[in-house]
Amino acid sequence: MTKNNSIVILAAGKGKRMDSDIPKVLHKLNNISLIERVIKTTHGLNTSKTVIVVGHKKELIKKSLEKQSNIEYAVQDKQKGTAHAVKMCFKNLKNFNGNVIILSGDVPLISLETLKKLIDIKEQKNAKASILTANMENPDGYGRIIRNKKDQIKEMKEHKDCNNSELLNKEINAGIYVIENRCLFNYIPKINNKNAQEEYYLPDLINLMIHDGESIATYKTSNISEISGVNDKEQLRELESYLKNDDK
Repeated sequence: MTKNNSIVILAAGKGKRMDSDIPKVLHKLNNISLIERVIKTTHGLNTSKTVIVVGHKKELIKKSLEKQSNIEYAVQDKQKGTAHAVKMCFKNLKNFNGNVIILSGDVPLISLETLKKLIDIKEQKNAKASILTANMENPDGYGRIIRNKKDQIKEMKEHKDCNNSELLNKEINAGIYVIENRCLFNYIPKINNKNAQEEYYLPDLINLMIHDGESIATYKTSNISEISGVNDKEQLRELESYLKNDDK
């Protein structure tokens, strides 16, 4: 891991399915909030700064993290997608040169080992970005990784934009990226929202890079729990059960 790294954690979502008055990322998994787990994991990386994208009830999130050091905030008042969320960080990242590691505040079990491998494979392959993927038995709701005959990444597609054939593909986008900062500044302004959700997606940034011939690396994790997001209380209970069994 020779390059300089900055962290961006996406935490602006409302989390309606949690049916709760507190932001989704502040729900606790074994007495530690989801977002604190993500932040703690990144402490093992060589990082310049951590930028958290907040929106819904942002003051509650800031207050809960006031004892954390080296944290900056960017605000996404309207939820217009993951690429739009990262765009809100441009002011924080304008003088930074290196890798931006993009994480989700509601994916609490991502491991330090996997993040290091994702950074390392980008450097080993001299790529401009690397993407975390996984094979999932039930990939409903997840964006898919479309590969060519040479097993190179050809395209990334959101679940709602996939055709029936593409939906049979079990390799999913885990939503965790390492991308060179200059690529974020170059490509995010070119993304449009012509999709089923009318949002600005990070996978479209990757697709634009692929179209321009930029090298994209992937790392596939076999641990599905570490990329599992928490969207409702049932999923939170599932991760609690996983941690209990993992400790045995």
